[in-house]
Amino acid sequence: MLRIPSVGSLIVDTPIPDWVCDSLTNASWVVVRRETAKYGIVPVGIRGNSRSQRFPAFLPKDAIIEKVEPEDLTEQRLWKTSPRRSQIEAFNLLDKLIEIYYAYSLSWGPTGSVGFELASGVPTVHAGSDLDVVIRAPRRLGQSVAQELIKFHNSFPVRIDVQLETPLGAVSLVEYARGTDSMLLRTGLGPRLVKDPWVVV
Repeated sequence: MLRIPSVGSLIVDTPIPDWVCDSLTNASWVVVRRETAKYGIVPVGIRGNSRSQRFPAFLPKDAIIEKVEPEDLTEQRLWKTSPRRSQIEAFNLLDKLIEIYYAYSLSWGPTGSVGFELASGVPTVHAGSDLDVVIRAPRRLGQSVAQELIKFHNSFPVRIDVQLETPLGAVSLVEYARGTDSMLLRTGLGPRLVKDPWVVV
């Protein structure tokens, strides 16, 4: 996530909806989109109050005030000081994730609405929100480990959606754990089907 000075920092191809201005007035934070970046320009997205409110834009790198990675949120344990911790089940489950992920020496952090709220302080999570997570996987994660993690996730009262971030892009942990011949890899050049998310073909 990136903190920006104002809506005027954005580079856009279409008119900016009013809700985008309102959203950035409440929290000057945007998320990085998975798209090819031009020199000195970062593809970003603005979140609204609903899933239908997502707006794509671009941001000059020199306009970035602050950058927060998902693993920064884990390192700082920001959910422990959240005033909404008692109301949001997903926040409390992060402590359980830490235990098992660290046992596997995984670098990870919350994304989605949970990550956004922890970074920005703006309430975006509701009782039915999924817990979105990214696991950094610069080296191959064993499929047996992936299957063990899925089994652990299935014991949670909240749906956990995990993306494995490889050097080539991101793949669903569930899809990778299945061990199929092809899986969807999300890259900066668009989605592609691959046999191995760590190997360029």
